[in-house]
Amino acid sequence: MIAACGAGSRVRVFFMDEARFGQQGTTTRVWAPRGSRPTAVKQTRYEWLYLYAAVEPATGVGVALQAPAINTGTMSVFLKMFVDELGPNDHAVLIMDQAGWHRARRLKTPSNLWTLFLPPYSPELNPVERLWAYLRGHYLANRTFNDYQHLFDAGAEAWQQLSPERLRSVCAFDYLPRDTER
Repeated sequence: MIAACGAGSRVRVFFMDEARFGQQGTTTRVWAPRGSRPTAVKQTRYEWLYLYAAVEPATGVGVALQAPAINTGTMSVFLKMFVDELGPNDHAVLIMDQAGWHRARRLKTPSNLWTLFLPPYSPELNPVERLWAYLRGHYLANRTFNDYQHLFDAGAEAWQQLSPERLRSVCAFDYLPRDTER
């Protein structure tokens, strides 16, 4: 696989996952005076948004796509968008879970992208899972969303708050090397 890259090429390792955010959001703990009973909002509407994301934990580089659905077609669009963000001599290894749309025959995988699949039922091995918890806890919890557009804007704003340093920090795992050259 790596030998096929050619001289002058660089192989980069990314982890990928999807998450659903919506009007029935997350409630989290909040600071409040001792003995008080703070309130938190919880909607009962059913609008959802999916966030596809790939993160290179070594550098903190991340690519994301928001979509109304999770399926093979949207995954193909995400992969095309993802490789368009790579440099001309870059090749990527994309490590992800074994969701059906990740393995579908109709999935269009670009030639400079290789996929590796995590073992079944092992979300603890994917650093992007930590990212979802971080986004929900810091930007998307204890909120209401008026409609799909409001939800879309909130998801975009949350992603834009993530610096490469934050992505490196949130997605750091002991078994992953850190890129010290950048």
